[in-house]
Amino acid sequence: MKKLSRQFLLGSLVALAGFAATAQEFKVGVVNLDRIFREANTAKAAQTKLEQEFSKREKEITDLANQLKTLSDKFEREAPTLSEGQRNARQKQLLDQDREFQRKRREFQEDLNARKNEELQLVIERANKVVKALAESEKYDLILQESVYVNPRHDITDKVIKSLNASK
Repeated sequence: MKKLSRQFLLGSLVALAGFAATAQEFKVGVVNLDRIFREANTAKAAQTKLEQEFSKREKEITDLANQLKTLSDKFEREAPTLSEGQRNARQKQLLDQDREFQRKRREFQEDLNARKNEELQLVIERANKVVKALAESEKYDLILQESVYVNPRHDITDKVIKSLNASK
């Protein structure tokens, strides 16, 4: 049993030594997508495009919310002096307006999220092309996009951002 154990240990050490020799030739890079979304010109342009596209609707939603709040405050002040029928009618009107506001806000948010996802997907596709070109030109064996910890010497995000910013 001891002989088998020693052979296993010796075999493991030989395998580890062989792995260590090949590990030095293995080139790894890591890309931080969050930084690309924040710092790359294409991502900034996409954000600006979305803001321009949705700013009018966002202002309409904000105005509607302010109008609804004003009407609600007015109702709160006047409710004690209104008759039961008037109070119920105004309350129903406020509820209808609130439902309409909620619907419009939900639609706005869904549209914004869908467009944001489309634009981010375009940025990711461009970044992936740059990463593939970088991997081929600098002979990387593996490039990861997400990780828990990255040694700064393996982080190639700056190179990717520079390449993205240089290419149009």
